[in-house]
Amino acid sequence: MATNNLDAYWMPFTANRQFKSAPRMLVSASGMHYRSDDGREILDGTAGLWCVNAGHARPRIVEAIARQAAELDYAPVFQMGHPKAFELAARLVQYLPGGLDHVFFTNSGSESVETALKIANAFHKVRGEGSRYRWVGRERAYHGVNYGGMSVGGIGPNRRDFGPLMTGVLHLRHTHNLAANAFSRGLPEHGADLADELERLVALNDASTISAVIVEPVAGSTGVLLPPKGYLAKLREICTKHGILLILDEVITGFGRLGAPFAVEEFDVVPDMVTCAKGITNGTVPMGAVIVRKEIYDAFMQGPEHLPELFHGYTYSGNPMAAATALATLDTYEEEGLLTRAKDLAPAFEAALHGLKGLPNVIDIRNYGLVGAVELAPRPGAPGRRAFDVFLKAYELGLLVRATGDTIALSPPLIISEAEIGRLADLLGQAITAAA
Repeated sequence: MATNNLDAYWMPFTANRQFKSAPRMLVSASGMHYRSDDGREILDGTAGLWCVNAGHARPRIVEAIARQAAELDYAPVFQMGHPKAFELAARLVQYLPGGLDHVFFTNSGSESVETALKIANAFHKVRGEGSRYRWVGRERAYHGVNYGGMSVGGIGPNRRDFGPLMTGVLHLRHTHNLAANAFSRGLPEHGADLADELERLVALNDASTISAVIVEPVAGSTGVLLPPKGYLAKLREICTKHGILLILDEVITGFGRLGAPFAVEEFDVVPDMVTCAKGITNGTVPMGAVIVRKEIYDAFMQGPEHLPELFHGYTYSGNPMAAATALATLDTYEEEGLLTRAKDLAPAFEAALHGLKGLPNVIDIRNYGLVGAVELAPRPGAPGRRAFDVFLKAYELGLLVRATGDTIALSPPLIISEAEIGRLADLLGQAITAAA
């Protein structure tokens, strides 16, 4: 039953007072569209929150959820197992190259990051290099909201109110360079040399103290910051040289967003660990995973056989409901070619987005695969206000977008048609003009 009492729910990452004064309620969804409580159809320009890659209410996924709930709703995963978790792990590693062949399940992207950071430090310790405790993140990075993720992350408002963060964390500069790369189509030309800053951090802190570097292949939540050509390959080279683990956070880029199953294939860079979540279950049942190289897993397989090799895990790691949902999601992706469809649609998406150049206050447009961003000049004294007004106007016009700072981020479901891409750009253009 609907309620008019909005007070009890403290909404996440939301301007609660503004929302509750003028609620935006979604009540159903199908395919490319939500339906609002006032009966309007809303084109989903964000795949929910970067996660509904196959579109909404997909029959195979819906059926898998119902069937699994009736068959095995929950099974303990500490010292016990169930078949679907093992089946899913075997399926996932087929999408990844270079010996990335063991999977640790979590419940979210935030938990995947925490897990990867812990595995990194524990890996060095079991190999006799316990002095490697420092993590290297990047400015403007988003790696979830738990303390490890906040610490390696680099978004100021996400960090400022929560007291001391994890010690021993270093940060690389972000790769966003408006002066050199504004309105780039695809990967920007300038900035690969920014990876060399890792050498400076190594020289200052000594490689023997550095455990892992974690970066997003494409930094999503901060406004779709693309890696300059050659940047990720340079990071890989430097990490290998100094015995530092490289973690690629693919919570957003995984499962087809860039035109390949994972960015590691699209950018031809093989890390030591990959974190994922979101698209793994098409955003329906919470789940995440960390996929690690065989050498990392094997390093832990020692000591008494009756004791856990890694004292870490979650009540819902590899949950039967989530595993069944993920398997059905992978089936859907494969049957419909969705893991590579973004590559086919990328030219139309790029042309539509860059067609917005010249609209009021548009200072940059970025795109790759089916992820994009339109950056706006901030209003004096009111950072973020212009993009928020565009977000509100777009919703009023029938389009859901994401405002992050003064950037409008876009990541539509991979089932979007070229006609719907055109409509998305048209509605966004109207919203940008109206908010000028």
